[in-house]
Amino acid sequence: MDIIDEITRSHREIKESGETKTLLLTRHFDAETKDVWDACTTAERISRWLLPITGDLRLGGSFQIEGNASGEVLRCEPPSLLTVSWMYGGPPASEVEVRLSAADGGTRFELRHTAVPPPDMWTQFGPGAVGIGWDLSLLGLSLHLSGGVLPDHDHMHETEEGREFITRSSQAWGETFLAAGATAEQAAAATAASTAFYAPSGE
Repeated sequence: MDIIDEITRSHREIKESGETKTLLLTRHFDAETKDVWDACTTAERISRWLLPITGDLRLGGSFQIEGNASGEVLRCEPPSLLTVSWMYGGPPASEVEVRLSAADGGTRFELRHTAVPPPDMWTQFGPGAVGIGWDLSLLGLSLHLSGGVLPDHDHMHETEEGREFITRSSQAWGETFLAAGATAEQAAAATAASTAFYAPSGE
């Protein structure tokens, strides 16, 4: 699998309502919907493509992703809809929703992340602060579903291919930011800041 090509497989949108921002990622997986659902809701499989996860992965249960987010399962309608609260670094919690549907011999995957980001963070990084992380996660899921070799996300930026993936992901979110109404200067600054955060120079 060409992991750089994975960037173009996703469609990105930003929806805004006042201070609330929603990032939408839509893509196709060449896997049955039940398999994608199982990969997204089974602790053992989540640990293989994302990070180790603990907790009660049932409606009303709570979870903790190792070194990352925690939350509660708000909606669970197998094999098509999963909604969780998403707490990373402190309140307020945001919300992540995954919708799956059969399409073109595989699965249409939709991820929505809705949050009220701190204004200074949104100004500095734009959608790339969260969007690049989700691109990296969906790369892991895609490789997991296809039997590929999973990248080490903690060290992606240390490889030429990994830096290229992060850079292109950041550029894609910058273009999405621009399409959502940001000025060219705002989009360019946010793209540069997001790229530098995920792929710092000199390493």
